Amino acid sequence: MAKSKLAFVCTECGAEHSQWQGQCAACKAWNTLSRINLGSPGSPAARADFRQGYSGQTSTVQTLAEIDLSSVPRIDTGLSELDRVLGGGLVPGSVVLIGGNPGAGKSTLLLQFMCGLSESMDALYVTGEESLQQVGMRAKRLGLPDQRLKMLAETNVERICQAAEQHQPRLLVVDSIQVMHSAEVPSAAGSVSQVRECAAFLIQYAKQTNTVLFLVGHVTKEGSLAGPKVLEHMIDCFLMLEGDNDNRYRILRGLKNRFGAVNELGVFGMTGTGLREVRNPSAIFLARSEEEVAGSLVVVLWEGTRPLLVEIQALVDGSQLSNPRRVTVGMDQSRMAMLLAVLHRHGGIYMADQDVFVNVVGGVKVTETSADLAVVLALVSSFRDQPLARELVVFGEVGLAGEIRPVPGGQERLREAAKHGFKRAIVPKPNLPREPIPGMEVIGVNKVVEALEAL
Repeated sequence: MAKSKLAFVCTECGAEHSQWQGQCAACKAWNTLSRINLGSPGSPAARADFRQGYSGQTSTVQTLAEIDLSSVPRIDTGLSELDRVLGGGLVPGSVVLIGGNPGAGKSTLLLQFMCGLSESMDALYVTGEESLQQVGMRAKRLGLPDQRLKMLAETNVERICQAAEQHQPRLLVVDSIQVMHSAEVPSAAGSVSQVRECAAFLIQYAKQTNTVLFLVGHVTKEGSLAGPKVLEHMIDCFLMLEGDNDNRYRILRGLKNRFGAVNELGVFGMTGTGLREVRNPSAIFLARSEEEVAGSLVVVLWEGTRPLLVEIQALVDGSQLSNPRRVTVGMDQSRMAMLLAVLHRHGGIYMADQDVFVNVVGGVKVTETSADLAVVLALVSSFRDQPLARELVVFGEVGLAGEIRPVPGGQERLREAAKHGFKRAIVPKPNLPREPIPGMEVIGVNKVVEALEAL
């Protein structure tokens, strides 16, 4: 009998090595190599016909103009926020990986739209962590239609694919990939080799049968996807459902999407009847106090394909410690330290002996640089205890030389702010509108000093 081929895969970057070593040669991470069994040369996976493509069809050479796109229409999920993150709906044959913290609502979200779509097409929901009775109790509590959705409690991927071939669903959900196992892989469920091979088995079935496949993945304590990083390379879309148990809102963020925009954002509200869409997320993030307070300012972010208004709060207080604290919630702490240095060098404001706290309201994570100017002005407002006008909105990137750099989508950001009643804006000069915006005064600045004077 031929020997099985072994490989060592890095759980951080997915690089393969022929033998174990303490440090990954690709990403330089330590103690991240895990052994996997690639299967023997005589196994069914290794005997796959080389003339067959990954989708199970014979590959032929075509030009881009000859490819028929009408045969892959989008499938509407019934949830506009989910469709937005997916890029306009589900693509037949696509594989979507959804992750999130325990209790974030992954299973609830999938059960909701699967019950709705099962009324018009065949759908199969495979649960490996819960019994069928537990899933049925949740569907009954949420008041979901339960007449057409097919359920299966199974953790063996071979039996799952056999059941799928028998019922031929157009939609398939596997909850979760960490508890699945294959009889051909001699390791425990949840190990690197099992997660990788089970995912590859299910993905190949989805591509060959043109089935939409949803995989649920666990996350680690650091908030990243558990299992090998190569799992993210194999799928088409990677969605992360963010939100704490004490927060009633959930944010669905697209981290990878081959069929739409990356970093698209969808907002849901957790209610007693499941997740409900929030059509105007800027309204919930702008639930501010009636009176003007120091250190509070609104910034217009660009998430995916739409602008989003978010409140940024800053608190600067005298420190009794030898090393003053620098704490951020919702943004990069290193970037705040850089902005403090720019403010000192080019704005003449010294905060090295102050405790500095910055918070992005609503649990939103700021990943773009357009919030730099808002953070700087909020810090100055709190430091001088001078409240800012409630009708003021700010955006712009701050450079190390103290310059204010333009950001993309300036016109759309200003229109969104005007729609919510803001009457004054401080923006980079290149982002000034070509035509005046009714009811809004827009001030263009080139330097941090000019922005401070404009206040």
